[in-house]
Amino acid sequence: MESISAFDIIKIGIGPSSSHTMGPWKAAEMFVNLLTQKTNLEKVKKVKVYLYGSLALTGVGHGTDIAVLMGLSGEDFTKIDSDTIPEKVETIKVQRKLRLKGKFEIPFEYDKDIVFEFGKRLPPHANGMIYEVELSDGNLIAEKYFSVGGGFVSTKKRNTIKKNLITTPFACHNAATIEAYCKEFEISVSELVRRNETAWRTSEEIEHQAIQIWEEIKSCIYRGVNKSGFLPGGLNVKRRSKELNAKLLKNATYNNIDQWLELVKKAEKSFTNINKWISCFALAVNEENASFGRIVTAPTNGASGVIPAVLMYGFSFENFTKKQIIDFILVAGEIGTIFKKNATISAAMGGCQAEVGVSSAMAAAGLAECLGASPGQVLMAAEIAMEHHLGLTCDPIGGLVQIPCIERNSMGAMKAITAAHIAMESDPKAAKVSLDMVIKSMWDTARDMKSKYKETSKGGLAANIPVTIPEC
Repeated sequence: MESISAFDIIKIGIGPSSSHTMGPWKAAEMFVNLLTQKTNLEKVKKVKVYLYGSLALTGVGHGTDIAVLMGLSGEDFTKIDSDTIPEKVETIKVQRKLRLKGKFEIPFEYDKDIVFEFGKRLPPHANGMIYEVELSDGNLIAEKYFSVGGGFVSTKKRNTIKKNLITTPFACHNAATIEAYCKEFEISVSELVRRNETAWRTSEEIEHQAIQIWEEIKSCIYRGVNKSGFLPGGLNVKRRSKELNAKLLKNATYNNIDQWLELVKKAEKSFTNINKWISCFALAVNEENASFGRIVTAPTNGASGVIPAVLMYGFSFENFTKKQIIDFILVAGEIGTIFKKNATISAAMGGCQAEVGVSSAMAAAGLAECLGASPGQVLMAAEIAMEHHLGLTCDPIGGLVQIPCIERNSMGAMKAITAAHIAMESDPKAAKVSLDMVIKSMWDTARDMKSKYKETSKGGLAANIPVTIPEC
């Protein structure tokens, strides 16, 4: 089993979906790179993309088509100004041309060259796609890709984890191993993760990467609480975080993010108000995610509000230091790798238990670590959080990452905080259920769950709420 960095699980991304936006975008980049190895891009006459399974069923709502266009055009989702995306897409549609890798112009008809293969599945994964080009000499080059959750992409030959395959000093492929190493060396979970992360980067680089993620989290929340209006997609979902933020701050004014953070820290700290702030943080992130905004994928975009909300709670109301912020990110990321290795972080494979459930477990562990929990209590916090997300379906209305996804992140954050506090008042040795048992149970549940409840918009809320969405 390959080792996975915590920073492969928690990373900078773009909304609205890691599986349906970032994955296809990355697959497009991989395909263009493959073409440069096999031929001269000037010889490309035509490109077609076929989307299968969940990518077809909820692709438009999740922006899969937009991601394909941007990836083929050579755009980088970690750097692109997301506000420019709609104009770039419209230009391609109107001009019926696409600049491959941003340089080589080819004919492209949006309605014909992106094919949604409804009702068809490309084994072995629910998120399958085929990229195909026709060359000027008549030859075809095609490749199958699978978006397997959290922005990870695989083919039959390779995937975006194995390309950087590294063996860590203390390989941790399950929770029991993490606890065993912590006991053997008498160290915390965060210290164990730091030692393993040095297989990829220096100690200075680890801290820099974690702080870069924290800065992105702060920026994302700040952007969210300062935007009003309605989310794109046709459901006419109103943004709520700005109004909630203003109410909690009693309409106090501020001019930048630092001033806003100071006001949040000084705000009334009643139980009710803190709960509202946690919801506000999560709503802000997921409203940004639904609008193709820059977010932190943790472990997916659909669950991108949980960890920011809990970490911002720690910073604002528990006075987290820089070290605690770094420790939180490392521990949360490590817990995410355990789920990735032993179950799934893809809603198309496991329902929302694989997204918000996993994120809640990650956040619970990170918070417990920073509040002084023992390694056993850290793992217990993750177990409690996931235990109470088991069986959670993914049934987005209209295929959009909005209802119930946005509010669900607030609930996941609340559960994470509760789980951490319960674990810290408990003796892990007396626990009847381990984190490894819960992960296995989650995977068993995922395999038993009907496919219509796995990000297809064919079951649950999506099937019972009558909506007409022109864009979908």
